[in-house]
Amino acid sequence: MAREETTGFMAMKGAGYYSRATVGAKHVMDNAAQMVLDAVARMDPSKGSDVFRATDMGAADGGTSLDMWRRVLADVRERAPDRPIEMIYTDLPRNDFSQVFQIVHGLTGETTYLSEVSGVHVMASATSFHEAIVPAGTLDLGFSATASHYITAVPCNIEDHVHMVGASGTTRQAYEDKGAADWDNMLAQRAAEMKPGARLCLFNFGIDSEGRYLGNTGGVNMFDTFALHWRGLVEDGIITEEEFANTNFPQVYRTQDQFVAPLEDVESAAHKAGLRLEHVESRVVRCPFEQAFSEEGGDPAAFARDYIPTLRSWSEPTFANGLSRERSAVDRARIIDAFYGRYEDMVAADPAGHAMDYVHIYMVCVKQ
Repeated sequence: MAREETTGFMAMKGAGYYSRATVGAKHVMDNAAQMVLDAVARMDPSKGSDVFRATDMGAADGGTSLDMWRRVLADVRERAPDRPIEMIYTDLPRNDFSQVFQIVHGLTGETTYLSEVSGVHVMASATSFHEAIVPAGTLDLGFSATASHYITAVPCNIEDHVHMVGASGTTRQAYEDKGAADWDNMLAQRAAEMKPGARLCLFNFGIDSEGRYLGNTGGVNMFDTFALHWRGLVEDGIITEEEFANTNFPQVYRTQDQFVAPLEDVESAAHKAGLRLEHVESRVVRCPFEQAFSEEGGDPAAFARDYIPTLRSWSEPTFANGLSRERSAVDRARIIDAFYGRYEDMVAADPAGHAMDYVHIYMVCVKQ
């Protein structure tokens, strides 16, 4: 099967599914909103009189970042009462942008900043953050959370696994090399867009100093479990070996050193473009579904029903993409449902250790 670029198939589940299922991603942004507010304070929007332009890159349906932007845009408006504010949501072309506008315009019940902050102009761009999104020298505040681990395309298949965290040797190195090149380019693209003194706030999935990453914080390893059940479908004759081999997450989880490297390397495209690091740290945000279950108790089957959708909201496109194009849409949907059903049955039978804790590397950068 010809290898497909990430833009060809990737999108978070639409119709509001993503923000309903991934409340943990919202917690990440809400808990770290002060970093963005501090960056705005250092920027001092009162100094400008032109449009204050902000981007939310990899925004999915916009629901998880809505409350964070309520705080940030209200702060910008207080500091710069007369500046127009342009808020641009960006994601890949298959994203459900209709849901973005329904959420932001208050049509789904959430409280929106549009009813609280005057002079905000909301737009969207179906452009990958690996490319230029806005004109050079026009961006005041760039933001991305839980998105920039995506690479433009997978460099190769992963041996008997589905994610680079389960790879080793030359395969692991191929993903890390691809991730490094895409990351330097992504930062350089943002630096070109930014005005002097603009800030870039990035909350990225990564690998912390203890080796922890999303779904791997001491309990059952989520990506190993994905591979286990996908392999089980091969063993039961439901999918083929080729389909298993062609299922690879277009993602790279980087260490903090790998995140920072282009900002300290004078030969990197990002450094040459004037981007510099202001702040970096790592944090773990607990899985809200596991936390509620462990603290409040309840039915393991109910926990499993609540938990699996948060995995499915972002992982489903990768598994669907691995299936043969010769399969009918009905057959593909049946296989995907069976796959997540097996994971749900496993969690319901023994929920201990199952959690999608969020491990992020938080960065704030400035354009010199």
